[in-house]
Amino acid sequence: MASPPAPSRVPGPTVADLIFSSEQANHNFSRVLGDLKRANLGISNRLRSIRQDAAFVGRIAAETSLPLVANERCGSWYIPPEHKGASAYFKSTDGHTGQRMGRCIIVDSTRRGKSMPDALSKTVPTWCCVLNRALFPSSPSSHALHVPQDVVSVSEKSQMEARMPAFLASFQHLEPDLSTIRLHLHKPLQPLWRTQDDDDKLGAGAFAARLAAVRRAGLHPVVCCTSSRRVRGAELSEAGYVQGAADDTENWALGLTAPVFWRHAGALLAAPEPDLPPLIGRLLREDGQWRAAAARETRTRVLPHVSVGSLPLCAAAAPGEPGEAWFVVAIVPRTTPESEWRKDKNRLEVGLGAGKGPRRMLRSALRHVSAAVEAFLRSEGGGPAGLAEKQVLVSCETGKDLAVGVALALYCWCFDEGGHGLVTSAGERPSFTKTMIKARLGRIMTAMPDANPSRSTLQSVNSFLMDWVR
Repeated sequence: MASPPAPSRVPGPTVADLIFSSEQANHNFSRVLGDLKRANLGISNRLRSIRQDAAFVGRIAAETSLPLVANERCGSWYIPPEHKGASAYFKSTDGHTGQRMGRCIIVDSTRRGKSMPDALSKTVPTWCCVLNRALFPSSPSSHALHVPQDVVSVSEKSQMEARMPAFLASFQHLEPDLSTIRLHLHKPLQPLWRTQDDDDKLGAGAFAARLAAVRRAGLHPVVCCTSSRRVRGAELSEAGYVQGAADDTENWALGLTAPVFWRHAGALLAAPEPDLPPLIGRLLREDGQWRAAAARETRTRVLPHVSVGSLPLCAAAAPGEPGEAWFVVAIVPRTTPESEWRKDKNRLEVGLGAGKGPRRMLRSALRHVSAAVEAFLRSEGGGPAGLAEKQVLVSCETGKDLAVGVALALYCWCFDEGGHGLVTSAGERPSFTKTMIKARLGRIMTAMPDANPSRSTLQSVNSFLMDWVR
């Protein structure tokens, strides 16, 4: 005898089902509900959620003994600075990495409504596949594309696979130094995925078993760790937990950064919500003084004659070694007309402002910067003669965006392919193409893996160079 069908589950009421006696009551309820949602997404709940998710990330690192790589911008919020091995900048459409150990945990998060960010489900697997094909061409068994089956559909995976040959060709056009990469990557890469839901879905030992199998197969595991727990219902039902709490910091953090948060986590987490804005302001002022002192020792040489640093570094008029002649280009976060840009024999201060405005103004500024730097590099007087002793320092507020774009423009405009010598004349300059510019950017990124020039910065550089006519 067949058992009776199970009774269907009747869905519970939602906010939309509520009926109010008047429009005013409905308006008041909506206002209260909005206030509750905003309170739930306040700074205090976000910071507590970040700490909770960071504990999960720390547990995975301890279980696997793998270094942690933060996928910026928000990945660093989930890793205390002393535990962060490196940074990466995988996005939904592109990315790069400086894997030095050949195995790592890449940390990122995603907001409510998704279980995993595209960077971890699609971009990192794409890069693993491309690198395997480039580094191990005679090992076709390592050329397959691996994606999380519960996130990426079969049809989408098929579309991604069809694009792999073109991705590989684009990568090879950059002329990467594969021999150097092979010194660090002796075995193919294999992506794995870890989320807070895995233990409930697969059992506590499932991930450890998968990781062990990858290692036995002679592969380097690249663990894609989604730090945030997935919220399926309304955020108000999560007792203050915010999925992807570190996303969109420009909208809630009041200037607070991940390093400042971790240096003062105790005070920030103990402070009530109303006290957080003034506390954050004070900590940021103190941090500015700390960064100004630390930044003087922090600059990266990206080319034989060009270094990149953050703005406090430029307080020193001559940061070089004895016998060196330096020219400092400072992209300062205040807007000033070109007529007020500070320029002397060894320094050019360009006021492009803060926010997204500087990137839009960068194109026109590059003409002046390139001319000033080229004049310095070709000059004989005012310092040690000859190019060998001359150095250029380019800095911006972060040392990773605008300064890198300017360094790229100088590399293309002033120097030969190796960056050791100057182009002898304007007629010797190559025809600038996106492929050529991208290849030179790749060399800079190899020297400075944590550089992160924005798309608009690179567009300004491309426009400046490609619009040039002999």
